[in-house]
Amino acid sequence: MITIEKKISKYRVEKPEDVAAAKAAAEKVAVAAVPRQEDNVIWMHEKLERPDMLIGSTYKIKTPVSDHAMYVTINDMILNEGTPHEQRRPFEIFINTKNLDHFQWIVALTRIISAVFRKGGDVTFLVDEMKGVFDPRGGYWQAGGRFMPSIIAELGHVIERHLQFIGLLKKTEMDEHRKKLIEEKKAEYEARNKQEDAFAKSVFPEGAQMCAKCSTTAVIMMDGCMTCLNCGDSKCG
Repeated sequence: MITIEKKISKYRVEKPEDVAAAKAAAEKVAVAAVPRQEDNVIWMHEKLERPDMLIGSTYKIKTPVSDHAMYVTINDMILNEGTPHEQRRPFEIFINTKNLDHFQWIVALTRIISAVFRKGGDVTFLVDEMKGVFDPRGGYWQAGGRFMPSIIAELGHVIERHLQFIGLLKKTEMDEHRKKLIEEKKAEYEARNKQEDAFAKSVFPEGAQMCAKCSTTAVIMMDGCMTCLNCGDSKCG
């Protein structure tokens, strides 16, 4: 016997087809929660205990907007160690610098990024999110002619570099035909323009424009089309 202690405000008659639909929806959610073999995503739990020793890599960032360098250390956890499915996953990040002006946001950023790493799943989205951050005071130029919109964006490039190093991201490479064509056109262009850009000490010809795709001053007019000599991006395809 069921006793109803509250006032009934509305009711609905449950039909057999409703029960079947609800069961099918529950099974669909359960199947979606199981990772497929072709998915390169490993789900970890935020309560995963930190081992006594982690493998890490440290990257140095020296920007013209600060007198002190930044040292970024990313520690990785080895999952399925000793098995064919062994894989390194980022577990935590530390950023050290003598510049105390950045102390607050560095502490906040390291804690947030480390929490995302420990949560697991596809953490590669951090790269695009951080690379898209622009400093309202303006960015700066790196040696080689690449424009960096902010320090946060450069940290995004560091994380991208590390994820490529451990195999979570693939490096985008041009095919051999395009590489050969770019080298030929680059040599031909430099033969006509012998002057060197003394400011940026760039390996690319003087007068080149900034590429919207890779943020490098390497875009020149080549065969009637603006083409980037760094990443190969071309308006003509």
